Amino acid sequence: MSKHKTFESPPPYQSSAKDLSSPVSQPRSSSNVHSETTSISTRCISSDEEMSRSPTSPLRSLREQCSTAHSPRSETDTEIRRKRVPADKAYFISKELLMTERTYKKDLELINVWFRDEVSKEENMPTHALTVLFGVVDPLYEFHCSFLRELEHRLATWEGRTGMPLQTHVQGVGDILLKKVQMTEFYTSYVEKLPFILERLNAAYCTNSHFERMYCDFEMQRVCYLPLTSFLLRPAYRLMHYSSLLERLVNHYGENNPDAKNCRTVLYKLKQVTSMLMKNIYYSSNFVKLMELQRDLFGVDNLTTNRREFVREGCLQKLSKKGYQCRMFFLFSDVLLYANRGPINQHQFKVHGQLPLRGVMVEETEPKMGVVNCFTIYGGNRALMVAANSSEEREKWLEDLNNTILSAREPKDDAAFYSSLRSCSSSEDLLEHSDTLQTSEVVPAASGSAKPYQHFSNTTVHVCWHRNTTVGKEDYRRALMNYLSGYLLRKFKNSSGWQKLWVVFTNFCLFFYKSYQDDFPLASLPLVGYAVTLPNPHDNINKDYVFKLQFKNHIYFFRAESEYTFERWVDVIKGATLRS
Repeated sequence: MSKHKTFESPPPYQSSAKDLSSPVSQPRSSSNVHSETTSISTRCISSDEEMSRSPTSPLRSLREQCSTAHSPRSETDTEIRRKRVPADKAYFISKELLMTERTYKKDLELINVWFRDEVSKEENMPTHALTVLFGVVDPLYEFHCSFLRELEHRLATWEGRTGMPLQTHVQGVGDILLKKVQMTEFYTSYVEKLPFILERLNAAYCTNSHFERMYCDFEMQRVCYLPLTSFLLRPAYRLMHYSSLLERLVNHYGENNPDAKNCRTVLYKLKQVTSMLMKNIYYSSNFVKLMELQRDLFGVDNLTTNRREFVREGCLQKLSKKGYQCRMFFLFSDVLLYANRGPINQHQFKVHGQLPLRGVMVEETEPKMGVVNCFTIYGGNRALMVAANSSEEREKWLEDLNNTILSAREPKDDAAFYSSLRSCSSSEDLLEHSDTLQTSEVVPAASGSAKPYQHFSNTTVHVCWHRNTTVGKEDYRRALMNYLSGYLLRKFKNSSGWQKLWVVFTNFCLFFYKSYQDDFPLASLPLVGYAVTLPNPHDNINKDYVFKLQFKNHIYFFRAESEYTFERWVDVIKGATLRS
């Protein structure tokens, strides 16, 4: 049997239902793709500083690439369609299901088609782990291709776009979900095998240089807009996404709606299944986070031990002989690490010290050198005075540190666990003399010749560094639970025009496309640190369903199609900004 037959790729899914509600772009030719790279990075731009320093911001550059999307005719057509679609809240909840299903299908396709195709070309791959992976993801992919077609047809019928008479019994999706409830078997199989898949792929990445190179090369492709592990984790949370949508439908329907009974039946089944899988889901989520941090940090080994838990990461100002300087701190269940951006590859962080938590204590500290929100971390013969960006962030750090220290001091038969990190230098003198980087330096957009980390500068590690903030494990879990996609109108900064974009919210970030059919995003906007509010009178926004995103002097306005979709976008974005 040839190596190509081992992981033979299924054909990519092609939708059979035309999306009449949105303009659909045709597949881009290679020349179009080439010309695109001249106006926007091949990877999603994530640095606000870079946005302000470039001739045009990444979102503004989309205007040239989607020039037809904001024409007066496009906006008028949108207004006309808004009056034509059903006004029922159940319709918009069901439409959210359809929109997220389109994105989810593309995410599954990245694993089952794109990644499978890459590994099928290579020798010396971790064959067993990959066989298990494709064995559980392929049934999911085939199922969701069929499921998506049915959802597209149902929504088209609901809107009266199929030419069929509009009937009461088609105004809902509960019957489709009930008919497809056997999907829980596919998900159970996937989630049960996911820890094994992640552990084996991680081991191969660490020990097999050929697989590591192929893996990194694949992640450098534009279609892989997140770390591959994020896509592997996606199915683990999809049943919970369905449960959340069904809960909203059931609460809206009441008792007498004919669709309500089906929705309640499916919701009960989904909750039953997910409750049995939660241990594996949480383990896999934590392991994925450790895998990603292992690649972001150097100077430390074996971060992914199966008993270590991620707790919090973030930027703190550390007092040194040169004054307060930015350091990244990483709190785990057994150890606290602190690091600075690497002198060569500035997309990695060099670990300068580690404090085993069994010997650590913390206390609040009075302001020093005019800096407030201080606290001191004592470990061994060292005392680290640090300052958070706000009193709220200081409280988060103190609470997590105190709770984790108490837990680490509880008796455990795991001495090997607490010595599993490679010893790294913690000399303060060495650290002082190695500080040649300026903390205001900007992470550049990645190029095709970049190292494998560069195109993921929109991950939480890099966003926390640039925006001087922090993210905890509960924020991380909440981000995995929040998954939204659909069309939004974005207002141009210097005109009254609005640009229609397909927007995907995931991993604390907004990704922007011309159409849901596009394989890769044109730009991205990490949301940590942003504030989401309503426009004020001085903004001169005379439209409904508009929300405002602002970080310092970076301001964007987005417009939803209905009150329900407006509330959903604001809700999930608030959860990602980590600001009240």
